[in-house]
Parts: sequence; C-alpha cells; structure tokens
Amino acid sequence: MEKNFRYVKRQTMEARKLNVAIVGGGISGLAAAAALLRKGVSVQVFERADTLGEVGAGIHMTPNSLRPLYAMGMEKALKSAGGDVSGKSEYCHMDGTVVSPILTHDSALNQTYGMHRADLLSILADQLPEGTVVTGHQCVGFEQTDEEATLHFANGQTANADLVIAADGIHSVLREFITEPTQPVHSGSVAFRGLMPLDRLDSWRDKAFLVWMGQRRHFMAFPVRGNTMLNYVAFVPTTEETAESWSAHGDPVALAAEFKGWDPRVEHLLSRVESCFWWGLYDREPLPSWTKGRLGLLGDAAHPMLPHLGQGANQGIEDGVALACFLAGKDRREAPQALRAYEEFRRERTAIVQLESRQNGRRYDSEYQDIRQRDEEIANSAKFRRWLYDYDVELEALEAARRA
Repeated sequence: MEKNFRYVKRQTMEARKLNVAIVGGGISGLAAAAALLRKGVSVQVFERADTLGEVGAGIHMTPNSLRPLYAMGMEKALKSAGGDVSGKSEYCHMDGTVVSPILTHDSALNQTYGMHRADLLSILADQLPEGTVVTGHQCVGFEQTDEEATLHFANGQTANADLVIAADGIHSVLREFITEPTQPVHSGSVAFRGLMPLDRLDSWRDKAFLVWMGQRRHFMAFPVRGNTMLNYVAFVPTTEETAESWSAHGDPVALAAEFKGWDPRVEHLLSRVESCFWWGLYDREPLPSWTKGRLGLLGDAAHPMLPHLGQGANQGIEDGVALACFLAGKDRREAPQALRAYEEFRRERTAIVQLESRQNGRRYDSEYQDIRQRDEEIANSAKFRRWLYDYDVELEALEAARRA
C-alpha cells in the first residue's frame, strides 16, 4: 500500500513548524538535518541505501566545519574519533625534502583532525532523534506547487514537504529539476586509498598530515580513529575517464610501482598494503543556479569539488549550517525566498573553493615549468587556508539572514 509522509500529522496543535525533506543520508545531509533541528525546523532525511553507512576512508576535518559541530554538542565525540595532526605536518618533495609546513589550525589555534568518514557519519546520526532518517528510499521524481513539494520514491511511496533539499551527491537526481544537465569534469587522475593499522608501520611515528609531491602524482597520509590507523591516498594520472567508484579494488603491486624511488616512508607504507581501493576524480563547473521554488541543492549536489584542499565534506557541513540559519523562524510562505537567500550567501565562497581545489591539485602534481614557483605558492598557501579555517559560517549566515 502506498505510503505518503506528511510531516504535519506528527506535530501537535502548536504553530506548525516549517518542514524540510532532505534527500541523501551522507555527511552533508545528516549535518544539515542536525543544524535544522537545532533551529527548530522539522526534518526528515530519505536515504536510498537500506542502512546508513559511508564508503571511503579518511577526510580532513577543519575548523570551519568543526566550529559549528562543536556548538551542536559534538566536540567530545569528534576529538575522540579524530586523528592528531598537530605534529610536524609538512609538504615534501617526492624524496622527502621539506617544502613547507602545513597549516593545521586556525588563528585561534583550533586544530584540524584526520577523521574516518564512517566515524563522522555515526557521530552525526547520533544527534538525530529516532525516526528522522528513513532508509530504503531511492528518490526517482519530484514535483512542486506554490504550496508544497512532493518526492517520489522507487518503492512507490511519496513524501510532501515545505522544502526539499538535495544532498545526494555529484550525480544528484534532483539537480535536473533546477538546471540543465551538465557533465562532470574528469580531472585526469585516479586516487587509490586505504587504511593501515599504525602498529603495522613500526617506523611511522608522525602524528601529522604529510603530503609528498612528484611529477603528475602525489601521496598523502594522516592518522584517523584516535591515532590507531593511518589513512593514505595516492593520486596517479590516467588517460581514461574512470568510474567515480569508492569501492573498486586496486592492485597494491601496481600502486607501489607508481611510487618506486620516493621517500622511504612512502615505499615502506606501500610495501605493507594488502588491499586498496580506487576512485576517479571529478568535479563540475560552478552551476548557474542551486534553487528553484521549493527545491535546493546542498554539498556535492551543488558544488562537487576535487579533494586537493580537503574541503568537500567541510563545505557541505557549512552549507547545512548556513541553510539552517536562513530557514530559522520562517514559515511555508517565506521558505522559497529564504532558500534563494541561502544560495546567494553560499555561492561565492564555494566557487572559490572549487576552483582553488583544482589549482592545488596542479601544485601537488608539479604541473609547473619552474618548480620553484610551485614551491613558493605552496609556502604561501597558509594564507588561503587561514581564510578557509577562520570562517565562522553560523555567525556570517545569521548576519546575512538578518540583512536579507
């Protein structure tokens, strides 16, 4: 029997809250749900998978996203699950010679962390009341009127809401209801990733974020899971437009061969790899629009970016916090205008980060005629990272919402 989710039925006789449906139960979607609930907005998250879970391995959590998550009460859990990178975090040439320190804190000395994606997702899910997330709901259609939006799912069910937020990634099914379809841009690289228990690396004692840069390839590593595991990612060139898969198995022998002759720390780590995974790297050009009526985009659905600044998840979290600030206290009639204000507020910053992520990949892959210019840009990159990390999205969004 077809089931229709109508949030109003779950509410009391008090003034009805704005209700929002989020499509996508990943990091950005759950962060947005937590932020919206904190601002008094009713939320339901629809996830296509039968259970919540994050594929992939580690991400770099930075103060611009940690700050609002701490304010929501997640500080203790995040610090416990995080990997300490407060040691000698450095950019290096392929042979290990140091180019520059890596900035791992903001101006107030709030630290960055290495974090396993699954740990972060679990922490976010723990913030949500039971029943907030509905799994097994693959969105296949959308329609809207002046009064409400309706989602259609592959299982025959529907859901009505005042607003729908698409947090369903780079291949968003809802984006086509806002803007003309565009193709993802392939980066020319493929990334191999994996996790290594630190007790298997007897020579690895660095509590640090380390990046090695070589010709058309680079390698990075940082601790996760309370410093018990090392997350590594190896970026190598490819002429094929590979699938954007997180779970395709890689060849450890072939991977090690790509970095033969590099810093002994890199060779030692890769000699211990028994299994790894790869994914193709894509982003998109900044979209002409993120919103249309009662539908809006968030995270990778709005601004997919390459991982070379470690900002994909961090910017998605910023989006969710900003969205909550603009929707706080709004009713059904005001919601579309508030959604447009959210888009206007977020577009410039995310476009800058998208494009800088591309450029940083070129730096890491040494795509310079004069490598000294690259090294100088790397040494000066702390200025840009400080701009990223010092940003207080909630403070800025609340002020912008007041002006709007």
